[in-house]
Amino acid sequence: MDEQTKDPSGPPPREGATTDLPHDRITVERFRQAFPRARWSDRLNAWFVPGRTAEKRIGRWLAELEAEADTFADEKGRDAFAFEPIESRYLEVAPAAFQIRTPYSRSVVNEIREIPYARWDADRRLWTVPYRSLDELRQRWPAIEAAAERSEPDARRARREAIKGTEEAEASKARIRERRRKRYPLPADDCPPFERAIGTHVGVVVFIWTDGELADRATVGAFYFPAANGEEYIWASWRTGTLEELVTTWPARTPPAQRELKRGWWMPTLAELRIARRAAKSRRRASERKQKDNSSGERKADIA
Repeated sequence: MDEQTKDPSGPPPREGATTDLPHDRITVERFRQAFPRARWSDRLNAWFVPGRTAEKRIGRWLAELEAEADTFADEKGRDAFAFEPIESRYLEVAPAAFQIRTPYSRSVVNEIREIPYARWDADRRLWTVPYRSLDELRQRWPAIEAAAERSEPDARRARREAIKGTEEAEASKARIRERRRKRYPLPADDCPPFERAIGTHVGVVVFIWTDGELADRATVGAFYFPAANGEEYIWASWRTGTLEELVTTWPARTPPAQRELKRGWWMPTLAELRIARRAAKSRRRASERKQKDNSSGERKADIA
């Protein structure tokens, strides 16, 4: 912030920038060493650094300070892990960070995304978690490991064999068939705006059209939400939103009310949009990788 708010009757304002610092002696001493011309301003209740490039210099210094803090936190996490390691076939220890490689599981993804600074490495197909996030990783690891084990091919196969021919298996197949149709029941007299992101019981979607076909109440209740008494529903086709659409969608300030949940649609919250945006980013990355692989294959074919 420029020191441009001085009393106009006083001396001309000086060029520079202000910054607030943690109130510990060591940080202040390091700041004074880096900026010997800095002075404390009682009026601004902040440190003032003169000079045209002061804001940039302060920004670089704060970034370096944060990087040092992260490095120190990583060292602490690495030492703590060495003292009490997590033994698991899904967790690898690398010099820079933990590496998590599991069978695909939505539960695993949801858990890891809650860990600070966790990152998906698309090239190596694994998650990385810095050592500074050890405490959160340790807290979530039992759920991550259990979900990964449930997602192993043998475990999935065993579950399918166990329910083969049962009503549960038929119900599961019916749900999959219904979701593949990409349709959703909407109240005939209370439809949402089309071509914009809408929250529903199947996630955030974009409704694109309807021909007014009435939805069977039994299907609505079995696969979507309880049908309200006396309400008529029509089928509407939907698609997933693009990343641009989801990023520009303004989130609702409050979660959906009970009336909206019963209706079946609402304006999406920030939490819902974040999930949809992550999925859209994943789809975009997968599409870019596919295009890159196709281009590489075409070039090799041309060379051959």
